[in-house]
Amino acid sequence: MDFALSAEQQQIRDMVSEFVDEEVVPAADEIDHNDEFPQDLVDEMADLGLLGMPFPEEYGGAGLDYHSYAIGLEEISRGSGGLGTIVAAHTSLAGNMLYEFGDEFQKETYLTPLAAGEDIGAFALSEAGAGSDVPAMETTAEKDDDEYVIDGGKLWISNGSVADTVTVFAKTDPEAGNKGISSFVVRPEDDDGFIVEGTEEKLGDKGCPTAELRFDDMRIPEDRLLGEEGDGFVHALKTLNGGRITIAARGVGIARGAFEAARDYAGEREQFGQPIGEFQSIKHKLADMDTKIQAARMLMHKAADKKIRGEDYIKDASQAKLYASEVSREVANEGVQIHGGYGYTKDFAAERFYRDAKLNEIYEGTSEVLRNTIGDQLLEE
Repeated sequence: MDFALSAEQQQIRDMVSEFVDEEVVPAADEIDHNDEFPQDLVDEMADLGLLGMPFPEEYGGAGLDYHSYAIGLEEISRGSGGLGTIVAAHTSLAGNMLYEFGDEFQKETYLTPLAAGEDIGAFALSEAGAGSDVPAMETTAEKDDDEYVIDGGKLWISNGSVADTVTVFAKTDPEAGNKGISSFVVRPEDDDGFIVEGTEEKLGDKGCPTAELRFDDMRIPEDRLLGEEGDGFVHALKTLNGGRITIAARGVGIARGAFEAARDYAGEREQFGQPIGEFQSIKHKLADMDTKIQAARMLMHKAADKKIRGEDYIKDASQAKLYASEVSREVANEGVQIHGGYGYTKDFAAERFYRDAKLNEIYEGTSEVLRNTIGDQLLEE
């Protein structure tokens, strides 16, 4: 780790790394094979304070800075990409919505159990016809006396089928475009009309359920509105921007896992009378893999640093997420190649890293959308 860490940050890294090596790595293949929510591991992470890393202790969190949070998520993702998504969606999206935009009552009531790991959170924004094009959403929330009535559906919702608290986006004014979107706190156990239609069977990211949700005349109290009506679009953009730092961390973690497995294999596998790592072609692959990981990590910490200092970090988070996403796929691809035929089998983790890496380029802003965002920022500078 070339980034200069404080003593506390080193301590966090070492603690999470030890947990991942002892608990997550041995379970990763089983999680990938069974594709079931790893409740036992999630409970252990809650006990370690890993489900509320960036939130103040007064709300049940660990009170860590964003560097420490990114470091923790990198380590978790090194062990399991699915577990990385569980934590990122719970913390960066659902938790951060409440922390940034909730009032004191909402923070105490809904954020505190999330940060303490007693509840699991999800963030319900995307729809079948509204992925990158958020204002195309069709879910509506109509005011009826002291309640809102929500109707519609959401797709690709990480943690959606296991969440205790879901932040939901809906149109309170369908004629107002992005200014007509509002955000709400939904409690699946309490709110009649919250329906889990099912979960997706995915290429990778196993263990994190990706759900289709439906809201059928779902009534919620008016005090579940976050901020004011019409604030939802801005809430979503700001939350996703912070979340991109942690998807960069997931990318760096997966890339590290793939690199370390390939490096170890290259030192053990012999062909033509020597370890394959002694061949220049393999040595150059390893050199490029590590260089890309180091660069991705520095972009991640640069964005985290700007967020901590309260500076504009839209471009930085987008660049970190874009680069780390593509690096994770490239490094995982080379990891499979270094493993040769074994890399194409499930006997080795190389193919799992490859499958888990691809998602980074799709969710929380596709690489295509991020390049638009970066370009827009550059033209405004």
